Amino acid sequence: MEKELDGLGYLPLRIILSKLSPSDIIKVSCANKRLRGSASDDSLWAQICYQELQLSTPQDDHGNPLPCFMLAYQLWREAFSMYPWPLVKRVKRCWDKLKKWFNNNFPEAEATLRRGASESDIEQLQTLLKVKLPLPTRLLYRFHDGQELPDKMNPKTASSSWLGIIGGYSFYQNSVNVYLLPLHQVIAKTRYVIRYLGFSSRSKCIIVASSFASSRKLFFLNCTNGQLFVGTRKPLTDNEMIPCVPNTLIRSVHDLYGEEQQDAMLLWLEEHGRRLENGIIKVRKEGDDRSINLFPEVPPLCVTTVTNGVQVRASAVFVPEFSDLLDEAEKFMFAYSIRMSLLAEGCVINGMTFGSCQLNRRHWIIRADEEVESSVDDEAVIGKFPLLHPGEGEFVYQSCSPLPSPSGSVEGHFTFVPGRLADPRGGPFKVQVARFPLEMPDYVF
Repeated sequence: MEKELDGLGYLPLRIILSKLSPSDIIKVSCANKRLRGSASDDSLWAQICYQELQLSTPQDDHGNPLPCFMLAYQLWREAFSMYPWPLVKRVKRCWDKLKKWFNNNFPEAEATLRRGASESDIEQLQTLLKVKLPLPTRLLYRFHDGQELPDKMNPKTASSSWLGIIGGYSFYQNSVNVYLLPLHQVIAKTRYVIRYLGFSSRSKCIIVASSFASSRKLFFLNCTNGQLFVGTRKPLTDNEMIPCVPNTLIRSVHDLYGEEQQDAMLLWLEEHGRRLENGIIKVRKEGDDRSINLFPEVPPLCVTTVTNGVQVRASAVFVPEFSDLLDEAEKFMFAYSIRMSLLAEGCVINGMTFGSCQLNRRHWIIRADEEVESSVDDEAVIGKFPLLHPGEGEFVYQSCSPLPSPSGSVEGHFTFVPGRLADPRGGPFKVQVARFPLEMPDYVF
């Protein structure tokens, strides 16, 4: 056997070893000196580290540089020895995808991510709150202990209140932006809710994410079954909450030997990463602040129509914190975003081009399922008469509508005049808004 190995060149032996699992490589390295030398080749471990952990440089789980990939792999396995290795790799992929997107699109939010929590940090939370974290959530916190929340009382950090990695929306005077909470905030907020607001400690729920703006939005992780819930208008008085992930997808949340352990937190963050990566939601600037905006940006959830050079984009988002499941009329609340602009060619009517046009009226038809719930015909939008010019940014306004059912739609038109209302250059014309859905999604953010 040893003579046969001696006859093999470096490349064939390298190829053979690369087909083995890391544990098998360690085993065969014990056979003889030649195999031990080949198994210690750092280029082999560089390939393994990249395939399993997407590491392009040798580093430990805290990002500290190391002298070689073989040591890096060893330290990673030791650091997470108490967890199923496939789950470790999956959780790392989830965070890598999120951080890559943030690095390219929203680096100021990525900078708020904290270093990973220690096992002792996690044990302290479990002891104080008398819960046992699901394995995927526990691993999520091992990689990043939530976000470093800014001081909302400090005017210098006021813009930081829009840096939540989950994001949000605004309509009327309501603003929502959701952060992933660090463990010390999870403990503090959960204790406060249990102690002062009457929420039952027997539910084994902890608060893992929260809004950091004018409207309170709370996310509760049930540590027993691994489901994530978001509070409605009355989450604390009536324990009224909505699941954020389909129940059928959650499994093996406490089983070290189960297959594909996945709780709602992991599924929720994976879905969030997919939506960001696919451009379904994006960073939007409002005034001087940038934030992740949850209003969808692509079809079929976002519709786009162009009439006489006026482009209108429209989409909606479910608003759980303003929904009331016991109220027949306002059971499900939806916010919708309308973005209108004048294309570069200007306002074109019957072959004539105008350099501006101004909105005068709006007409909406709002349906619950297929039944007309309300019809609106009125002046202006949120009290404004936007004047559009070619090449300017979109005029954006948000509004909301309650529905008695989890499914509906909005459609209608705006009435514009070419020129401006004070100096019209022609008769009024209608700008269509295609029907867009009001749908309670499978994944609630």
